Amino acid sequence: MFINESIRAREVRLVGANGDQIGVKPKSEALEMAQNANLDLVMVAPNAKPPVCRIMDYGKFRYEQQKKEKEARKNQKIVNLKEVRLSPNIEEHDFNTKLRNARKFLSKGDKVKAAIRFRGRAITHSELGKKVLEQLAEECKDIATIESKPKMEGRSMFLVLAPTNEK
Repeated sequence: MFINESIRAREVRLVGANGDQIGVKPKSEALEMAQNANLDLVMVAPNAKPPVCRIMDYGKFRYEQQKKEKEARKNQKIVNLKEVRLSPNIEEHDFNTKLRNARKFLSKGDKVKAAIRFRGRAITHSELGKKVLEQLAEECKDIATIESKPKMEGRSMFLVLAPTNEK
């Protein structure tokens, strides 16, 4: 954004401090009007013919913009992807522990990636791993939806669960 002397255009379409259209003026006259009002001349539309400039307090304008951006950042929710690792021949107690962790992550609003790593010859029985992942999804279906079905990638099988929004 160009301000005061950094504006290169010879003539500009001028908008007053209170938003009224003043008209097309030479840059020097517009700059003089801004200085008389103890304000800045700010180019708001550089691609227009002629460029549009506005008389305003640039410091106050920047402060307001930063405040709006900060408020927008504060209101947005960042969703993290948490991973729960299982094995195809997991025991019931271990499964319940992993399930409890997955439910905790989902209740906090994070996505959960359930991964099963097949080691050695276990990869020949990938249906066991798929059954474990489907059981996890079934146990979490009251607070989560399946975002991606169980799929193999190399020696691992993945399933992604997303929290359901209850508002």
